[in-house]
Order: sequence, then C-alpha cells, then structure tokens
Amino acid sequence: MENVLKELKSHIEKTLGDLQRDLSRIRTGRANLALVDGIKVDYYGTPTPIGGVGSLNVPDARLITIKPWDRSIIPAIEKAINESGIGINPSNDGETVRLPIPQLTEERRKEIAKIVKSKGEEHKVAVRNLRRDANEKLKGLEKDKKLSADDLKRGQERVQKETDLGIAKVDEIVARKEKEVMEV
Repeated sequence: MENVLKELKSHIEKTLGDLQRDLSRIRTGRANLALVDGIKVDYYGTPTPIGGVGSLNVPDARLITIKPWDRSIIPAIEKAINESGIGINPSNDGETVRLPIPQLTEERRKEIAKIVKSKGEEHKVAVRNLRRDANEKLKGLEKDKKLSADDLKRGQERVQKETDLGIAKVDEIVARKEKEVMEV
C-alpha cells in the first residue's frame, strides 16, 4: 500500500511540474526566458537550443536579448523565433537579437486566462486519473489477499487526500498564473 501511495505522490508531483512548465511558456506581457526555452536554432545543420548559441538576458521587464557567440547565426535565430509561434518579432543590430515583449490588450489577457484555466483543468483530470489508477492497484492488492478490506478503505482514503492536495496545488498554480496574466 505504501508503494502505491509513494508512486501516486511522485506522479502528482510530475504532473504539477508539467503544469508549471506549460504555464511558464505562456506569454504574460513580461519578459521571461521561459518564453524561448523550447526554441531550437538550426546551427550548422544541428537543431540547437537557443541558449546553446548565445547568451540570453532580460535587461528590463519588456525585453529579452540574445547575444550569439557567432554573429553569422543571427538570421537563423530570427527565423527560429518567427517559426516558434510565440508571437514576438525579433530585431537585431548586427550583434544582438532583441525580442521586445508587447503590452497585452485586455481582450488578449482574458483569452490567455482562459488558456491557463484549460491547462489547469487538463492537469486536474490527469491527477484524477492517477487517483483512479492508484485505487485500481489497491483493489488488485486486496483481490490478491495482500490487503485486508480495512486496509483497502484506509488506503483509498489516503489516496483521496493526496488527490485533493494535488488538485488544490493545481488550483493554486493556476490562480497565481491568472493573477500574473491579468496584471497590467
């Protein structure tokens, strides 16, 4: 029973980490290096993470700068950013690529808040699916006579507690991100 609960906790933690990663890629009107995390640049025929071709900086709240180690790669960096779909137009001065983060409109903020909520719902469903799987494992243990009926009931109560905690954490993460998005 303890193994089932440990497994459930670790899966819930992974789900929460996945949610935070997903939400960090959502643009909030503030410069954040997580926006460019998943972008790969074609560096001499090899897809390379954008952090691997130059130094990334956030000099102020509305700007990300990329200073490539090799200036000849600036067009490839701009192309990768344009193709990534993050909705930011890069500009360069021959040495540095600048990503100005535009101010979000109220309408766009509301759209992003809806996206954040839907991501939260997806992850709540994932947590509930983990609960179902854990309960199935516990029932299997009882069927194999490795758990008594009382232990099964206690185990299911503990699984429910962990699930409730996981869902509360999802709500907390989503609320924090919504507040960040709606902030002007």
